[in-house]
Amino acid sequence: MTTRSPRETLDWRHIEVGMAVPELVLEMTPTRVVAGALATRDFMPVHHDRGYANAQGAPEIFMNIFSDAAYCSRFLTDWAGPEVMVRRLSIRLGVPAFAGCTVTFTGSVVSVEDCDGAGRVVVALTAANELGDHVVGEAVLEFPRSEP
Repeated sequence: MTTRSPRETLDWRHIEVGMAVPELVLEMTPTRVVAGALATRDFMPVHHDRGYANAQGAPEIFMNIFSDAAYCSRFLTDWAGPEVMVRRLSIRLGVPAFAGCTVTFTGSVVSVEDCDGAGRVVVALTAANELGDHVVGEAVLEFPRSEP
């Protein structure tokens, strides 16, 4: 696989079913968890107050679903490039992503379709941590038209 600049978008015509998306590994620091909650205006105390999270039965604060969606989109566009649009993201939550854990995003291409010169690529994805699958889902990516 050739290395490309982060400013370049993949040519969807070179993407094949079964192709793996390079993994993204994120350390869920308390700062990352809290910043994600604040950025998405999710002020539930379980995302920023350890004492409150403990009182609810959680060992630590944990990431919110809005942050999960954002990191899934980042995982996909880091691979595909800046001109790609995430047209649909469907995710299901599994185990929590507590502060202090490591989340690893992986994925593979399910389908590639030519849509009048533009590419539509479906990717199955998983984000897992030490407890198991944190997020499982599928995304539809739209690539720009390719020059013939």
